[in-house]
Amino acid sequence: MHTIDLVVLVCTLAFIVIYGYTQTRGSKNVNDFLKGGNEARWWTVGLSVMATQASAITFLSAPGQAFHSGMGFVQFYLGVPIAMVVICMVFIPIYHKLKVYTAYEYLETRFDLKTRTLTAMLFLIQRSLAAGITIFAPSIILSAVLGWDLFSLNIIIGSLVVIYTVSGGTKAVSVTQKQQMGVIFLGLIIAFVLIVSDLPDNITFSNALKIASANEKLNVLDFSFDWNNRYTFWSGLIGGTFLALSYFGTDQSQVQRYLSASSLKESQMGLIFNGFLKVPMQFFILLIGIMVFVFYQFNSSPLNFNPAAEEEVLNSAYSKEYKQLQQQLETERLKKEQLTYQFIESSNKDNSTLQKQILNSNKKEVKIREKANLLIKKANPLLETNDKDYVFIHFILNNLPKGLIGLLLAVILSAAMSSTASELNSLASTTAIDLYKRNVSENKSEKHFLTASRWFTVMWGFLAVIVACTANLFDNLIQLVNIIGSIFYGNVLGIFLLAFFVKFVKSNATFTAALITQVIVIIGWWYDWMPYLWLNMFGCALVMLIAILIQIFTKQKAYAVQNI
Repeated sequence: MHTIDLVVLVCTLAFIVIYGYTQTRGSKNVNDFLKGGNEARWWTVGLSVMATQASAITFLSAPGQAFHSGMGFVQFYLGVPIAMVVICMVFIPIYHKLKVYTAYEYLETRFDLKTRTLTAMLFLIQRSLAAGITIFAPSIILSAVLGWDLFSLNIIIGSLVVIYTVSGGTKAVSVTQKQQMGVIFLGLIIAFVLIVSDLPDNITFSNALKIASANEKLNVLDFSFDWNNRYTFWSGLIGGTFLALSYFGTDQSQVQRYLSASSLKESQMGLIFNGFLKVPMQFFILLIGIMVFVFYQFNSSPLNFNPAAEEEVLNSAYSKEYKQLQQQLETERLKKEQLTYQFIESSNKDNSTLQKQILNSNKKEVKIREKANLLIKKANPLLETNDKDYVFIHFILNNLPKGLIGLLLAVILSAAMSSTASELNSLASTTAIDLYKRNVSENKSEKHFLTASRWFTVMWGFLAVIVACTANLFDNLIQLVNIIGSIFYGNVLGIFLLAFFVKFVKSNATFTAALITQVIVIIGWWYDWMPYLWLNMFGCALVMLIAILIQIFTKQKAYAVQNI
């Protein structure tokens, strides 16, 4: 990496950390540390909610997802606006009325302490795993860029986040997230403009869209009922709504963002702002991935975008075979480039034959890359051949001008820091309020719990770094985070819906049903019974059904005993 890029990267990140520290240091009490003194306005809430969800995984994985599979992933977010409206109408008024620090406090008032504790622990398990992955995501990329080892990068990223999160708590997270989202939006817009400008002179943006369409990359909506298809209109609308309800309505990393608002109205406006901006933003990020795909129709690309994988195989006994495959890939790309030019020139005619030839060429490229991945595995069986998360960073490093590379790397790290800070802050608040204060030491001073909250932040930061250091690439990191959430979210959402709407169900029935449901969902995920998006609806419906049945059976049994 050039010195200019390193300076831009370091200065951008240093500004965010120092600004967050100086603006928010010295929280005087638990309310300041965990709820930011309830001073946040709606735009701060909206950007903070968005930054919490938009981790580095989003900006690394989503373009790679679009590069390989097209725009279909945007269907995952179709349920977000619906969920935002429901949360604003049902969840937020209850939280604000009770003046809670965490979402799980409400469950004790409705059920009992053990149900509150169980739900808080389910959150802590899945969010701590996700926090580790949000640190791991940029580390694997920067390790390839800087040549540093993953262990060191995980510690550096984790330490930077802990510094300003411990110093200022929720307010520090919210303040820095506004700066981070500014950097992120600026970087993405610049990247998009540069990708389009780097296309051949005779390929306009309109032509680029036609090329993407010919390669079946712009198929946004899939109305099929194919159970094996992970992303369809129905899985996004139904499963995505349940996932968004769970995440934004019951996950403390999100709830804490809008609990910091100055009023009920500010919280609601912030969530609505996020809900209706999220889908266009995600569409734009995926479109960047599509433009990267079009760019590589006219420029050479590696067999595998992971530089570590390529370096390993090129230094092995399979180097010659790998280079031959690279030549085959380039030959096939040149053939497809000519087909693409012919397709654009004949756009006003029947060009279905040309499109079939282009799609057939794509299939040949996929087979060549599969052969290359087999050689990588032979060279080192421990290496991960999946390279979706490296596509965008490869383009950045090899095609953007000096200075802008540093800015785009700052975008990735800013996203990682903003999301991780929110997660650590919420993990600390849940541990301090729902577990420590309520179960261990309730009669302590305000200063004691403030200090405890800071130490819990350090503890969770340390554990997140450990998770990051032991993590491995999955099929796609953005999918991995959502899979982890889906294993737990449906169950937690069902508990809250029981609390809100099914008043005759009591604590023991809910607690037992939650334990049974969690075991069933984990088994179902392990044996791949259904796509992960549907796990949210399944878990929610299952815990509610089991709880209702247990409560009815308990009442009938009690009635029978009374009449003996």
